[in-house]
Amino acid sequence: MRVRDGVEADAAALASMTGRPEGVVRDMIHDRSVRIGVTDGADPAADADAGDDTAVDAVAGFVAFDVRDGVVHVTNVEGAPDPVERLFEEPVGFATREGMTVEAVLPADGTAADAAEALGFEAVGSGPRIDGATTTRYRFDPEESG
Repeated sequence: MRVRDGVEADAAALASMTGRPEGVVRDMIHDRSVRIGVTDGADPAADADAGDDTAVDAVAGFVAFDVRDGVVHVTNVEGAPDPVERLFEEPVGFATREGMTVEAVLPADGTAADAAEALGFEAVGSGPRIDGATTTRYRFDPEESG
């Protein structure tokens, strides 16, 4: 998997991952730092009989984050466990370079929380209910992680 910046053309793929309207996702791409994890895949529209081996990027996951009040806030993360763990490295790397902490409010269902904990995030309390689901607040402080 490779990681790249999110662009407006990613809106449809991210909308399908999040269940949000494309317009909302497009605004997220414009308003935040969005990193996309992609894998190379065969283009399903390519004609195999013609020997066309055109490849397209398949979105494996994404992370969106921004900075407010000197703290990097992860505002959204989606994908399978391995891509999510790799994608969490993006806001952590930015925060480390800038001497900031990272905070995230994550669903208590496991995937994102497990990835965050694997990178050294610590649970610091409960978060707000989102769509009726419980969440947990996580924090990563580069100075404490050594």
